[in-house]
Amino acid sequence: MNDTRGGKDMKKILRTLTTVLTLVLAVSAVRAAEEKQPDATLELKEGSVAAGVGFSWGKGTLTYKGKTYPVEVDGLTVGSVGIAQATASGKVYGLKDLKDFDGTYTAVTAGLTAAGGGSATAMHNQNGVRIDLLSTSQGVKLTLGASGVKLKIKQ
Repeated sequence: MNDTRGGKDMKKILRTLTTVLTLVLAVSAVRAAEEKQPDATLELKEGSVAAGVGFSWGKGTLTYKGKTYPVEVDGLTVGSVGIAQATASGKVYGLKDLKDFDGTYTAVTAGLTAAGGGSATAMHNQNGVRIDLLSTSQGVKLTLGASGVKLKIKQ
């Protein structure tokens, strides 16, 4: 008689554990989906680059909560030869307030080869903002300056 009750208790425990595990997995999946949605996007564009000379980007735009903001860029260089138009775009994560965007970004990973020969760089600033930046011009390799790259919204 005790064996039957013990089996029922074990089934209850397994059902409870299965329910808890299902809830944990569901919450984790929702949280992961939310984290994959960028808070903003960043577009960088600049003109020609001469042979052997790095070029420091000077402008870009940040799109945040439906508004577009001009961005000053200092310290991000392109070292490829004969590029007529260098462009990059990125997804911005962890941007809870516009003022958190400004700062010095350092690379988490850099120089990853992307499809089509571009490069990818993941960088973050002191406010916890992360940008996954992808060069969209074939053969372009983005390089962060020695102290990182400074991004600032123009006022």
